[in-house]
Amino acid sequence: MKNIKSTMMLGGLLVLSFGVQAEPSHLDSVIQQGQLRVCTTGDYKPYTYKAENGEYSGIDIAMAQSLADSLGVKVEWVQTTWKTLLPDMLAGKCDIGMGGISVTLERQKKAFFSTMLDVDGKIPLVRCEEQALYQTVEQINQPSVRLVEPAGGTNEVFVHAFLPKAQLSLHDNVTIFQELLDKKADVMITDASEALYQQKLKPGLCAVNPSQFMQYGEKAYLLPRDDMTWKLYVDQWLHLAKVTGNYQKVLSQWIATPGTK
Repeated sequence: MKNIKSTMMLGGLLVLSFGVQAEPSHLDSVIQQGQLRVCTTGDYKPYTYKAENGEYSGIDIAMAQSLADSLGVKVEWVQTTWKTLLPDMLAGKCDIGMGGISVTLERQKKAFFSTMLDVDGKIPLVRCEEQALYQTVEQINQPSVRLVEPAGGTNEVFVHAFLPKAQLSLHDNVTIFQELLDKKADVMITDASEALYQQKLKPGLCAVNPSQFMQYGEKAYLLPRDDMTWKLYVDQWLHLAKVTGNYQKVLSQWIATPGTK
């Protein structure tokens, strides 16, 4: 009798287990929905830029399209800001965050990162004739120095941590460089890649010691922390993009000088 009851209980558990369908992975959901929702700020050349006509361009815009093509889906751009990037990810508004995103432990606490894209540390961007004045943290961390930064990103975090004595004003990341050229600000702390790109784009601005970072940094893509399947797919796609030269080809269209990551 005991064996019969055990058999019946086992049979019931098997029925229940087969009756419960596992939820699709994030990867499966992206494919089934036919779209890749990409959170991007659209204000950070050369990675992501949104023109007045609504068109996006940049290194990570091209890479987002490559990722979507590998999945056989379309891209849906989700406009975000540096302040709302992580909250938007946690709210489930996007499948991936792209656009020159720096790896930080604070972000890592709540989300996944893809494998590293590039090393890219913080340096000063200044008017060329004043490069000698802003070579070190000590030179910049002075009450007379006017800093300008976009709100909510790692640049602002760096300033609060290492340059508390300097004057800080927050500005949008599209016209911020004109503030330097117009002498309304003296220094912008930013990633070497952006500084080098803006140096080429805007004569009169110079990246200070672009290979000698004031703070080490890495860039990667931001991913929801719901399952590993999606992260593994993105990591493998990125790995293949690098070993086949596709990633380097995209980079060369925006950053022409070798070694200026």
